[in-house]
Formats: sequence, structure tokens, C-alpha cells
Amino acid sequence: MKLDEVGVLRVHRQRFGQDGQAFGAPARVNLIGEHTDYTGGFVMPMAIDFSTVATISPRDDGRAVFYSLNFDEEVSFELASLGRTPRGHWSDYPLGVVWSLAQEGVAVSGFSMSLAGNVPVGAGLSSSASLEVATAMALMAHAGRELPLKTVATLCRRTENEFVGAKSGIMDQFIVAGGVAGRVMLLDCRSLEFELLPLPSEVRVVICNSMVQHAHAGGEYGDRRDEVEAGQAVLRQLRPGIELLRDATLADLEACKDKMSATSFARCKHIISENARVMEAREALLHSDVKRFGELMVEAHASMRDDFGASAPEVDTLVEIAVRQPGCFGARITGGGFGGCTVNLVEADKVESFVEAVRNEYKAASGISANCFVSAPVDGALAMAAKGGAR
Repeated sequence: MKLDEVGVLRVHRQRFGQDGQAFGAPARVNLIGEHTDYTGGFVMPMAIDFSTVATISPRDDGRAVFYSLNFDEEVSFELASLGRTPRGHWSDYPLGVVWSLAQEGVAVSGFSMSLAGNVPVGAGLSSSASLEVATAMALMAHAGRELPLKTVATLCRRTENEFVGAKSGIMDQFIVAGGVAGRVMLLDCRSLEFELLPLPSEVRVVICNSMVQHAHAGGEYGDRRDEVEAGQAVLRQLRPGIELLRDATLADLEACKDKMSATSFARCKHIISENARVMEAREALLHSDVKRFGELMVEAHASMRDDFGASAPEVDTLVEIAVRQPGCFGARITGGGFGGCTVNLVEADKVESFVEAVRNEYKAASGISANCFVSAPVDGALAMAAKGGAR
């Protein structure tokens, strides 16, 4: 999964005629806590060893020039006339970071940037946040600025929300920027305080890609966000002391059931119950109770499928196959939903047989060949930069 950084640097030099400096950002997988981040709730992600590399060099014509190795396409913009003008194009993400940095008072001079990544797009592993954070790291170095983790995550989220137009929360950008090798992160998405927790040594995280893609800039993801916000508004109006869903209990929700649509009730039920599952999962990790952690993952998947309505038949099939396998403690959809990947907690010495069985049974059931890989928590972009740049 490691990108050929030397090759990326070589391509940049050949294309732009000068050496560049490379900055990397990983992908992420969320162990538990789905759709809780944008209502101030709790999540438990970890950074994983896919990556995006942004290679940057200066130019003197006042332009921002981006070249994507993945798309073999170059685009150019005049920095002096840059506004909030997304085009529905891959360049919206890096260009949006330029715009968002300006909102933080960080102006950048002309530059050339080459972008390359191996994060599967639409798989729920946060390819967009990886791209945003890698771009931000490169641009901050180009401008001679350092920003703290919370600011980096917030400005990259602003890129996604206000420039690209995707209604995502803060989790992806925060873990991609701030992950620590060997640890999963419990993040409070309201305060942005976090706790680093170890994974028990006897288990491995296996990610299985259903190969069914999803997109966040509109569509069903945006619909769910709207349904959640409608229910949250009712709770805020009728229950004193509730500002965000993370403040509400299931009893609060039940008391307001008649004042919201059945759809909003179900969406809010998922989020309130999911916050409770995340906090119980924390306790399970602290006590090395992988059995209970796995049970919580299965409960979380059922909630995403039934209450939040954000799974997909192929993903449900992957989960059903996984939980039948010896050594699998739990499995669930990960990411925004409507396709993408499952995350599975598997006994270390059963991983090879687990992957083989899941691939074979999923192929027989769906006709699709799933990509599966074993992952450990890796460093986020800030730690990578501190240790010497991109991996």
C-alpha cells in the first residue's frame, strides 16, 4: 500500500522542471461511531496505511497549478482571483484547501503541486480527507507556517463543507492529520479532545472492500444529514439543555417522537444509541474485552442498516459472511454508508483463513471480488511530517 514517493518526486521534477518537497497523509477506518461526528458525538477511528502525497515547488507567476498523477490531468488557477467557485471536479479539493487556508489568514504564493494517492475512492476510507490534509501540509510548508492539529482539521473540514459542498463531519480530517501509530483514537467531536487507546495484541483489523462505491457531495448522504438535523432541531426546541444530539437520551427522543417524522426519529435513534456504543467500546478496549467490542460492532451495523438506512445489500452480505467465520469478533460497515468497506475485528492467528473465506463466499454470493487487507494504526500527517515528511 506504500506509494512510490521517489517516483512521485521524479514525475514532479520532470513536469515542472524543479525539485519538489513531498508531504503525505494517510487514510482512515472508523472502528465504531458512524454519523455521530456532525452532531457533536463520539467516534473511534484509526489512521491506516493508504496515503496521498502532495509534492510542491514554488513558481513566480502567481498561479496555483495542480497535476494529478491518478487522472493524468493538470489544472491551473490565478491565485489573485481565487474565490469559492467549485466546479464538481477533483481539483475542488486541493483548491478548496487554498481557499480555506486564506480564511485562516494563511495566504500562499504561486506554486506547482503534484498529487498522487492510493486510497480507494468511494470506499469509505476517506480519500477526500487524505487529499485535503496532504495538500494543507504542503501549502503550510510553502507558506512557512505551522498550525495546530485542531486548526488543520477544521480548515480541511471547511474545505469539504463550504467549498466542495459535502456535509461531512470533523472525524476524517482530524484522524488523518492527528493519528498516532499503534493507537486508535476516541474523539469527542464537540470539544475535539481525544484519547489514544491501544488495540489488544491478539486481534487484527481487517478491512474488506465491497467494491460498491459511494459519494458524499449530495445524494443519500446529504439526505441523511438533513433528516438528522430536522430531528435535532425538534429536540433542541422541546427539551431544554439539548443543543446537539450528543446531549440527548433515547428517553428524550421518545418524548419528542410525535413532533418529528418517523424517518428523523429513526435517524436520531441511531446516532444517540451509537454514541452510547462508542463509550461502551472504550470501556471494552480498556479492559481488553474484544468479545464485547465485537458485539458492539455488530449492533452498530444493525443500527446503520435498520435505523439509519445507510447500508447496502453487498455490504450486509459481507458482514453476514464475516461474523460466521471462526475468530471473527465483530464486523460492520465503516464510513458514510451506501457501499464501501466493512471493518472486521479478527483473531490474529485466524486472519489468513478469514480473508480467504470471506473473499470466496462473497464472490459466490455476489459475483464480486472483494479486496481485503489487514491494517494497523499508523501515524497521521502531522506525526509523519515531524518524522521526516511523507512515507
